[in-house]
Amino acid sequence: MAENAVDVIVVGGGLAGLACAREVTNRGLTVRVLEASDRVGGRVRTDQVEGFLLDRGFQVLLEAYPECRRLLDYAALDLCRFYPGALIRMNGRFHRVADPRRHPLHAIGSATSPVGSTADKLRLLGLARRLRKTTPEAILQGPIRSAALDLEKEGFSPGIIERFFRPFFGGILLDPELEVPARLLRFYLQMFASGPVSVPGGGMEEIPRQLAAGLPSNAVRTGSVVARLIDGGVQLASGEELTAPVVVVATQASEASRLLGDVLPDPGVRGTTTLYFSGERGADGAPPSSDDGILILNAEGAGPVNHLAFMDRVAEGYAPAGRSLVAANVLGTPENHAGDDLVGRVRQQMREWFGAPAEGWHHLETYRIPEAHPRQTPSSFDPPLRPLRVGPGLLVAGDHRTNASLNGALQSGRIAGAQAVEEVTG
Repeated sequence: MAENAVDVIVVGGGLAGLACAREVTNRGLTVRVLEASDRVGGRVRTDQVEGFLLDRGFQVLLEAYPECRRLLDYAALDLCRFYPGALIRMNGRFHRVADPRRHPLHAIGSATSPVGSTADKLRLLGLARRLRKTTPEAILQGPIRSAALDLEKEGFSPGIIERFFRPFFGGILLDPELEVPARLLRFYLQMFASGPVSVPGGGMEEIPRQLAAGLPSNAVRTGSVVARLIDGGVQLASGEELTAPVVVVATQASEASRLLGDVLPDPGVRGTTTLYFSGERGADGAPPSSDDGILILNAEGAGPVNHLAFMDRVAEGYAPAGRSLVAANVLGTPENHAGDDLVGRVRQQMREWFGAPAEGWHHLETYRIPEAHPRQTPSSFDPPLRPLRVGPGLLVAGDHRTNASLNGALQSGRIAGAQAVEEVTG
């Protein structure tokens, strides 16, 4: 076999590409992963800035994800868990909402909070109980309608939809209008109800690092920009050509559409912006409830920040000793904030929430992520797993073929890897 020839070429070293490469390797074939940037991870990256760990965008791991359980070594990731619930800002105050199964002592406070009516909370518990008894596959085959319409049909009041579902699931799905598929919101609700929410102690990039560590040492080439697909392989921007019986395009949707053309129309994107601030631990103005690593949601309908967390309360390694790390997330296409004093507006909102100490927070970094999620609608989400084979010896993988989650990216990559092996071996 020529030096540049392998059984399978994978374009893209994100989670989908790494999962694909792992599957190919595990089945005994050779693989080459071509990553355009300086390291693997795609959108799952972590930077070190002034001693802080900054994930590129607010990201978490839902430990109940089936594909994450299948492919990752949780113990080696040193997972640090969020509090199972949320702190909701409304009417000038913070209100705790807790999972009564995991925090029964906080259940009374949650039951009496003004986030929703008693009937709403019982309805939510009942829905979560039903979903826990259902398989993820069955949930993703559920009703073809928007999440907003589905919640109305379930009988939830406008109050709890506005104060909880929109900031919480709207923040996860990057769609505060909840136009996303109902089956996707139900899938996420099942995952939250079935297991903890975590981040690796060393940052989210520990996930792709672990996946890459399971590949042969020569399997990944970074700094390799694929200019175009050619018969039986790819051509790099440098002019170099690499050949393989099968090529898997495992990039984000826009890049996959560029390489594949009309075969794979771009589904569109949803963007987000994450701002990081540091403060002095214990003097940062955070409410006492945030000391247990809780997600804080904006249910006031004012201010740019939809949700935030004091990440050092979740994982101490995210910040130097004695310091706090605040991750504030703003929804919407980053271009909407172009020329806008976003840092100033966020500071003003944080002063209103946390008082004078927030004025001393040091702005560390702003990550504007225009392609955080592929756009997902009830019609585009049918079927939940779109075809991965787009031509002879040509496959595509990524969360745009499944659903916008770590689980979706890993699932599409694993399945594409299995299909690639079948094509090679006949």
